[in-house]
Amino acid sequence: MTPDTPREYTHPDVFTIGIAEGWADPIMDPVLLDWEARQAGALIPFELVNGRPVRPGPSTGIRYGRNQLGHWGEQPCADTLITATVSGLRYIVMIERGDGHGWALPGGCVEIGEDLADAASRELAEETGLIVPADRLYRTGPARLVPDPRGSDEAWMVTAVYRGDFGTYDSTADLPTVVGADDARRADWIPAGTYAHLNVHITVGYGGQVFAAHRDLLTDALA
Repeated sequence: MTPDTPREYTHPDVFTIGIAEGWADPIMDPVLLDWEARQAGALIPFELVNGRPVRPGPSTGIRYGRNQLGHWGEQPCADTLITATVSGLRYIVMIERGDGHGWALPGGCVEIGEDLADAASRELAEETGLIVPADRLYRTGPARLVPDPRGSDEAWMVTAVYRGDFGTYDSTADLPTVVGADDARRADWIPAGTYAHLNVHITVGYGGQVFAAHRDLLTDALA
């Protein structure tokens, strides 16, 4: 937290575009929400203080409000780590986010009533064009609280990571085609022997950076 970090903040788009497009809770006061139902369905348990949700991890510095996120409390997400091997080197599919937050794994918010694996499969197809049925993906571990820069102490992201492997290829030219679409500006197969290896390729090869919310996640997954 820096000295100029606001203690309360919600981006103006949440109240206008967010509500109009349906990605933001229209209720302004979180005390009025049905927290019993939200807590029961949470991937990571969280508490309420005076009827307001509290992020189950380190404070973001923004104690009240939703920052740039539309929901109150936890937003469940599913991300997909797709791998392939070319001449002994691991490649993974990454997308450049359309919101300017950098390169990330394909993924996104779980829709109401949607299974996590189905969400991972759907987001992969929407953002890259790769079709991998949910039953061909496997979950790598428990849900993770991610340090999404758009969040606050009252609105945060939790993700489950699913993996899939496309096997071994002789040349990168043989890798399945990926095309950025939907929320992704572009998509590509990127060398990723380790996280440091991946980071160098994104920084030098694309002039970009890894999405802050996925740095720890990818460090662990590629270790």
